[in-house]
Amino acid sequence: MKNQRLRKQASGLIGVIATFLIFIVPLLFISSQASKTSREAASLSFSWPEEFAFWENLVEVLTFRDFTLMRAFWNSTVLTVSSVVVVVVLGSLIAYVIQRRPSRFTRVLNGFVLAGLIVPPAVVPTVFVMQQLGLFKTLHGLVLIEVAFNISLVILLFRGFIATIPRDLDEAAIIDGAGPLRLFFQIIFPLLRGVTITAVILVSLAVFNDFQNPLYFLPGAENVTVQLTLFNFQSQFVTKFNLLFMNILLITIPMLVLFIFFNKKIIAGMTAGAIKG
Repeated sequence: MKNQRLRKQASGLIGVIATFLIFIVPLLFISSQASKTSREAASLSFSWPEEFAFWENLVEVLTFRDFTLMRAFWNSTVLTVSSVVVVVVLGSLIAYVIQRRPSRFTRVLNGFVLAGLIVPPAVVPTVFVMQQLGLFKTLHGLVLIEVAFNISLVILLFRGFIATIPRDLDEAAIIDGAGPLRLFFQIIFPLLRGVTITAVILVSLAVFNDFQNPLYFLPGAENVTVQLTLFNFQSQFVTKFNLLFMNILLITIPMLVLFIFFNKKIIAGMTAGAIKG
């Protein structure tokens, strides 16, 4: 019994040390570099700044190129919120149909869902299709891209939870005269609160932190998102490391706070969905 308790304490200590090394140390390094002057930050040394320039760096990053970072935050917020709403609503509806109405069509649809998790995206054909549809270099076009890349995981999450809801609820609602949409949104969807929170957080983290898709499908200074602002302080010959790390710190804080407050819900939602599904 004593040995088992010691092993648990040792494993807990190892977990704390690993968390500190993987998450806390990089954050401390970023914060220290963001607080230095340009000359001192160029050495990239992990040390306390000799001359504290945090506020000056913050103001310069926020006002750089007519408040590019603020415009990027707005674009990323619109992109994230729009993508999350479409993915959650559409993904839950598709999951409900696949789970409740098994047929040859839903089996084919389920195959496409699984393919969405396996098949890698093709950039050039996607750009060509978007150009033909007039969606290239548009924010709503990128929303559709983010929806397509994230909806498969959301469908699988919702499907596992919907499988645990008794069909008697569906039958009772139909007897009371509820149509398909009313049945889903008034009876089924409120019961999916746990997995909905999980899906919202996961998709928000994926879309807000996405670097590749905005780079390929949303070029242009007016369409910049927060991850693309990392190019602002880098060039072929000069990199302003103090401003670069300040920029990294600013775009990291929102998702870091979101993860800290909701990490238990993410883990609980995914594990419960896996067990119940």
